[in-house]
Amino acid sequence: MLNVNMKKDHLEKMRQYRKSLMRSPKLRNLFLELTLRCNERCLHCGSYCGDVSSEELTVDQYRTFLQQVKEDMTTEGKMLDITGGEPLLRKEFFDILGAAHELGFSWGMTSNATLINDSVARDLQRVGMGTISVSIDGLEDTHDAFRRTPGGFSKAMSGIESLIRVGGFEHIQVTTVVTHQNIGQLDELFKIFNNMDIDSWRVINIEPMGRAKQHPELILTPDDYRTLFEFIRNKRIAGEPVTYGCSHYLGLEYEREVRDWYYLCTAGLYTASITASGDIIACLDIERRPEFVQGNILRDRFSEVWEKKFQIFRRDLSDDNEVCSKCDQKDFCHGDAYHSWDFDNNRPQVCFKDILF
Repeated sequence: MLNVNMKKDHLEKMRQYRKSLMRSPKLRNLFLELTLRCNERCLHCGSYCGDVSSEELTVDQYRTFLQQVKEDMTTEGKMLDITGGEPLLRKEFFDILGAAHELGFSWGMTSNATLINDSVARDLQRVGMGTISVSIDGLEDTHDAFRRTPGGFSKAMSGIESLIRVGGFEHIQVTTVVTHQNIGQLDELFKIFNNMDIDSWRVINIEPMGRAKQHPELILTPDDYRTLFEFIRNKRIAGEPVTYGCSHYLGLEYEREVRDWYYLCTAGLYTASITASGDIIACLDIERRPEFVQGNILRDRFSEVWEKKFQIFRRDLSDDNEVCSKCDQKDFCHGDAYHSWDFDNNRPQVCFKDILF
């Protein structure tokens, strides 16, 4: 464990760095939500994806947009993060990402991997996919029930094996959403993934958003959270490539212990997203509210929107809540993550004070 004073020094530098980003944001991650359609219907889905109708941009519209981004902002230091829904359901998927690859963009994808076989993996390599994160949310029965997809676990694991077999990718990651029902399976899951040639295992908690709000029985208890973070910390101490996600300020005991660096909500600072309909927003996990839509790529130049708008995200949420504004950790937490903030009541839905610290 790092020295507490060293952590405080690092967090103070992070605070100052965040202030500089609010003045001069640096786009690093540009999410493209190719579709809201999905072949799974996960109990926690924040976007209510599944067998739904979805507005979808054309290949030419994506090509024009990406060409503008390249012209105005260059491709250097930027990553396209491809998501959905299940992005591979887009029949034009390889045309869209082929265009992105030709323009020089680096890109990675989040997928349930159920549609990946050796042929698809070779096509992903052909159009330049560097990284992929595949969702495995428990042992077989738990995963299939959570994703409401019989056979989903087997298909996803087969997809991962195809990616490994074809090879040539920079990073293959498995992401697990931990719930009150599957937290007892972490050790068994670790044994499975440790015997596979993946590069990392990302372990995150279920969030009170989307469909998860209809399933309070899945939300972690305070004891669950402590178990989760001790599990991740102990694996990292042992040198295992296990990490927590980017969400949430965890206090001095766990910051820098369960992930590579310190908490920073990058919405509107490093991160912007294009929805399936072309709307320009910050993070796709944030509640879809009209005031968060900053423009649309069919009528607005993205670079101008990035430079001149997004002010609603370049501030501290803690200023909007009396308890948060008086908290002795607000300079490091800033009100925590935008995606878990209750904007109707101006309060955080997830706060680890009194749970972890």
